[in-house]
Amino acid sequence: MEYFSTMIVLLLVFFSCFISTEALPSNNGNITIKWDLMSWTPDGYVAVVTAYNYQKQRSVPGWKMSWRWTRKEVIWSMVGARTTQQGDCSMFKGNIPHSCVHKPTVVDLLPGTPYNQQIANCCKSGVLKPGLESAFQISVGKAGSSVKTARMPANFMFTAPKQQYICGPSKNVRPTRFITADKRRITAALMTWNITCVFHKPI
Repeated sequence: MEYFSTMIVLLLVFFSCFISTEALPSNNGNITIKWDLMSWTPDGYVAVVTAYNYQKQRSVPGWKMSWRWTRKEVIWSMVGARTTQQGDCSMFKGNIPHSCVHKPTVVDLLPGTPYNQQIANCCKSGVLKPGLESAFQISVGKAGSSVKTARMPANFMFTAPKQQYICGPSKNVRPTRFITADKRRITAALMTWNITCVFHKPI
C-alpha cells in the first residue's frame, strides 16, 4: 500500500500544477464527465475524473456519480472524493482497496478536507455551479494497464437532490491536453473517455 500512497501523493503534486488547455464547449445544458487516464500502474491506472456543469442556470446541489465496472476492477485509493461503500474486500490480504463494489457510488468531500486528500476543483460538498467543474483522482486496480487493455466503465448515473440526469454511453475521445501553470509545457492524458448526462426531471 505504501507504493500506491507514495504514487498518489506524487501525482497530486504533479496534477496541481496543470490546467486543461481545452476550452469549455458552448453551453448545451448538460453535465459532461471526463475520465482522463494519467498514468499506468502495475495492475491498472490512475485517472482524474472531472464533471463539468454546462447548464446555464441550474446549479447541482450535491452530486453523486456511479457506474458499473465491466471487469473485476477495484478502487485502490481516491483523492478529492470517496465511495459510499467499501464492499466485500475479504479476498485481499494486507493491502485493502478503498472499494471493491462492482457498482460504486462516489460523493464529493467537504470544504476543509486536509490538503493531502484534495485535488484541484474538489471538496465543495458536491455543489457544482453553472460553468464550473468538480474533480477527483482515482487509482483503479485489477484493470487493464495499457491503451489496448483498459476498459471504459459503463452505465453511468449522475444525480443530486431533486435532480436526475440520463447519461449516455462512455466514448473514447481525443486525449485531454494540459498546460503547466507557467504556460511553457503541454502534456496529454494517455486516454480520455467522455460521458454526457442530460437533465431529465426532478426526483
